[in-house]
Amino acid sequence: MTTDLYLGYRGDDADTPWGKYFKPEMAALPGHVVEALEHGTQAEQTLLAFADAARVADEGYQWTENGFGVLADGGYQVSVRTDMPGVTPPMWSWWFGWHGSDSRRYKLWHPRAHLSAAWKDGDDAGRSGAQRYIGRWSMINEYIGSAMLSGAIQFVEPATMGLPPDSDDAIAICARLGSGDAPVDVGWFIHHVRSTPSGSEMRSRFWMGGSHIAVRKAPGVASKAVRPIAARMLGNAESSARNLLVHCAQEMNHLAGFLPELYEKFGNE
Repeated sequence: MTTDLYLGYRGDDADTPWGKYFKPEMAALPGHVVEALEHGTQAEQTLLAFADAARVADEGYQWTENGFGVLADGGYQVSVRTDMPGVTPPMWSWWFGWHGSDSRRYKLWHPRAHLSAAWKDGDDAGRSGAQRYIGRWSMINEYIGSAMLSGAIQFVEPATMGLPPDSDDAIAICARLGSGDAPVDVGWFIHHVRSTPSGSEMRSRFWMGGSHIAVRKAPGVASKAVRPIAARMLGNAESSARNLLVHCAQEMNHLAGFLPELYEKFGNE
C-alpha cells in the first residue's frame, strides 16, 4: 500500500533519514483499552479530578487507569495507560523535543491522523533535553476521530501541575491545550512515564472543557464570545472523550513500538 493514499501525506513523508519508521499500518488497540471503550462513560467519582492531578505520580494505580467520563461542569476526563517494553522515560522526553520541528517527524507518531507540527517560536538553537519543549508552544493540526483539530499545545514545567522534577526513572510531560486559531484554551493534559521491570509505562490524563475553558493569558475568564470557539474544538463531550481515548492509545502504542530504535539512531540530534 502506498502512503499517498492517506489524507495529509506528502510524497516525501517517508523520504527522510527516519523514513523506515513511517508505518501507516498501526497495531490493534490493547485489550485494556478495548475493555474501557466497551464499558463506556464512567462516573465522575471514579475519575482523577484535576485538583488531584499530581497524584498521577503516586505509586500504584488509580481507580480508573483506562476510561473516560463526562463531568458535572460539562467537560470530560480521559485516562489511558500504555505499556512500553524496552522504552525508558528519557526517550519520551527526547521525543517531545525532537518531533516538533518537522511535520514528517510528527506523522511518525500517528500516520493516520497527524498532519503537521511546528514550534511557534520556530527556533531550536541552543536547546537541549526537556528545554526543547518546556516553555514552548507546539502548533499542531491533526484528526481526533473524524474532527480536525488546529491546536496550540503550551508545554509547562511539571511543577506547574504539582508533579516532581523529571528523573531517569520518571518524567511528566505537562501542557495546556488551546486553539491554534484563536486565543482560547480548553484543557490540560499530563503524560506521566515511569520505569517498569520490562521498560516503562505511560499514564495519560486529560481534562477538557468545562471550567478549563478560558481566554488565553486570562485564567478563569470565559466570556460568552469564547464559548462558541471552545464548543467547536471540544464537540460532544461523550463522543469526543471516547475519540480522544482511542487516539491517545493508538499514537502512544504505535510510537512505543519503534521508539527505542529511533532514539538509538537520532537521540543525539
